[in-house]
Amino acid sequence: MVAATPIDLPRRPEEFPAAFARAWATRDGAAIAALFAEDAEFVNVTGLWWTGRAAIARPHDYALKSFFADTALRPGRTATRMLGTDHAVVRCRFHMTGQRAPDGTEAGPRQTILIFVLERTPGGWQAASAQNTEVVSGQETFVAQDGIAPVDYRQR
Repeated sequence: MVAATPIDLPRRPEEFPAAFARAWATRDGAAIAALFAEDAEFVNVTGLWWTGRAAIARPHDYALKSFFADTALRPGRTATRMLGTDHAVVRCRFHMTGQRAPDGTEAGPRQTILIFVLERTPGGWQAASAQNTEVVSGQETFVAQDGIAPVDYRQR
């Protein structure tokens, strides 16, 4: 993989979602991975669990050059909780448009909530861990019956 597009680490934890969106816009998986510690972990929306900067870079690079090639990622509501002076948890609802469906058509918009566990480094704030959760509005959980589908038990 080629060197990452330069993305500066944020100076404050609450700036991390914007830095992630800027890295996303480069379409370079290494730029996203550069925001993470060398031994960081990332769990994506389907539960794939990657450990290490290179393992985080590879699938992001593939996605950003294929089915996410035309996406726009916009940070929305953000919450930051400091865990002492050198660690923080940042949650951000991201809005994404422009994903390509398997047949090549444009898929509908999506929202996810990314949770970042950050650590202060001499260069800025870096992610030690991240987990991405798909937002399925109006649903309570998922049920596994002939696949997995969101459900709302209140509608029964």
